[in-house]
Amino acid sequence: MQFLPTRIPDVVLIEPAVYHDQRGFFMETFHDGRFDAAGLNLDIRQDNHSRSHRGVLRGLHYQRRNPQGKLVRVTRGAIFDVAVDLRRSSSTFGQWTGVILDDQRHQQLWVPPGFAHGFLVLSDVADVIYRCTALYAPGDEHTLLWNDPDVGIDWPTVDSNQPLLSAKDEQGVRLADAVVYD
Repeated sequence: MQFLPTRIPDVVLIEPAVYHDQRGFFMETFHDGRFDAAGLNLDIRQDNHSRSHRGVLRGLHYQRRNPQGKLVRVTRGAIFDVAVDLRRSSSTFGQWTGVILDDQRHQQLWVPPGFAHGFLVLSDVADVIYRCTALYAPGDEHTLLWNDPDVGIDWPTVDSNQPLLSAKDEQGVRLADAVVYD
């Protein structure tokens, strides 16, 4: 298992060792000791699984009082996965990083607490699994506007320029108006 830095050092791309043979493949997706050795001491509290179609954009979500770290992977399809630093005291506040996660490379992305998270589906269908370090708290969920020009995420184009959003995600707020972390 390799732990690779992204443009924002606290967001980590995890590349597992994948063993292929005539039966298929095998890999470890989580090993507490390996994560600890990489400085990622995760206390997983909840697992989530979403299925979405091409062009669906989910996010950018975060919880302010109950911040969630998320370990994200794709079991079917491909997504463009994004993390935006919302920690005001951070040198990367307001910056974003994004990677393509898919079912071929089997990489995972660690998005620590203090970040907004979202993804855009690039394949016909994508199944996304993410493990969270805090429980979902509906009354504490916030949404950063996916296309805030002050953040400037360079989303890939999928079929059209406008992704398919939930009503909640359409109402996301700009970084200048967002409730953020200290």
